[in-house]
Parts: sequence; structure tokens; C-alpha cells
Amino acid sequence: MGEAVLFDTLRQGLWVAVIMTAPILTVALAAGILVGLFQALTSVQEMTLTFVPKIGAMLVAFWMTMGFMTDALTDYFKSTLIPLIAGM
Repeated sequence: MGEAVLFDTLRQGLWVAVIMTAPILTVALAAGILVGLFQALTSVQEMTLTFVPKIGAMLVAFWMTMGFMTDALTDYFKSTLIPLIAGM
């Protein structure tokens, strides 16, 4: 395996990881901004208030995008890694 193939495979793997995590990270960012805005407006400085809604929103986002993430990962394996392992 040449360096170009290795770097291209790593680049594709990193891109798949970015695509897979983008929905969850976007939801976490939006939930964090909303909770921070709520805390600033109401002067409630409860530590658990920052974590519980974010974790709940991230779990819901993970549950909703689980099929997409599975498809993206299996497509990457089928189109990139398995042919490299098989020597095609």
C-alpha cells in the first residue's frame, strides 16, 4: 500500500467521522446555547441544568440518526476498507 492510498483512506475515514458526528454535535451546540440563554435570562446558575438537557437532546439526536450513521459507516467499509483488505 502506497502512501497516497493510506492518506486517502485516512482522509475518507475522517470525513465519514465528521459526517456521522455532525448531527449530534449540532444538537449539543443548540441545546447548550438555549440552556445558557435561559440561565442568563433567569439568573438560575444550577450546574445540573447545563448537563441534563444537553445529554437528553444528544441521546434523542443519536437515536434519530442511528440509521444514517450505520449506513454511512457500512458504506465506507464496503467501498473503501474491504477492497483494500481483499487486495482489489
